[in-house]
Amino acid sequence: MNYRHAFHAGNQADVVKHVVLVALVEALRGKAKPFFALDLHAGIGRYALAAEAARTGEYIDGIGRIDSATDAPPVVARYLDLVRGFNPSGRLEIYPGSPRLIRALMRPEDRLALVELHPEDHARLQAEFRGDSQVAIHHRDAWEALRGLLPPQPRRGLLLIDPPFEVQGEQLRMAQAIGAAHRRWPEGIIAAWYPIKDRPPVDAMLAALPPLPRAWTAELTLFDSLFPARLNGSGLILANLPWGVEEPLREALAWLQPRLARQGGSWRLDPLPS
Repeated sequence: MNYRHAFHAGNQADVVKHVVLVALVEALRGKAKPFFALDLHAGIGRYALAAEAARTGEYIDGIGRIDSATDAPPVVARYLDLVRGFNPSGRLEIYPGSPRLIRALMRPEDRLALVELHPEDHARLQAEFRGDSQVAIHHRDAWEALRGLLPPQPRRGLLLIDPPFEVQGEQLRMAQAIGAAHRRWPEGIIAAWYPIKDRPPVDAMLAALPPLPRAWTAELTLFDSLFPARLNGSGLILANLPWGVEEPLREALAWLQPRLARQGGSWRLDPLPS
């Protein structure tokens, strides 16, 4: 409950997570049937970079490094167009969180459910989407909501899991949650974000995953050496990855990594056992 995403909005981890998110939602839009999206850790929807985010300045080494790029591959270019749409002045002042990015890509027949437990952030999220009949806001624990809101109607769709990783053992809890979500919603796309501070907890989380269909890990690191006291990079566990998305994601990660890197680092998009 202490974590507030507003302080970290637009950082390098957000860039990676949201580029992947845009690729997945675009794939859902590629078919005429409606989709449902569930964001389990929604935050407040949009972030003024002159507010809480200015206290950390993390966005400067994230979206701030690429917001004016003109040579981005298609998935990154689409993401940047969405971000620019929230900044009509041409200055980088607003960063859209995952709820706003998903909403910007939805069609009239699509639906979005947003879960946020923090009382103040929940109130701001409600205000952000007040009057929007396509968006449902839930003030509840994310892990309980996973059980309560799945499976959805329509059955096509996406689950985004983005916990704060404040609690010891959160990685293994997320692995269990991914398994539970897939059992309840076997056709749903799952995108679960995780930080990379030290390698052993990440490897243990990946080893704890049950077999998942079309499962991949997408990772981007900023440094050649990992120091557990800092955020060295981030990754996503992807299940039911839509066909044809692998190559656009490879292009995106290969383009992003050198532009976000601090001291070396790397990227990878690897399949998981199914």
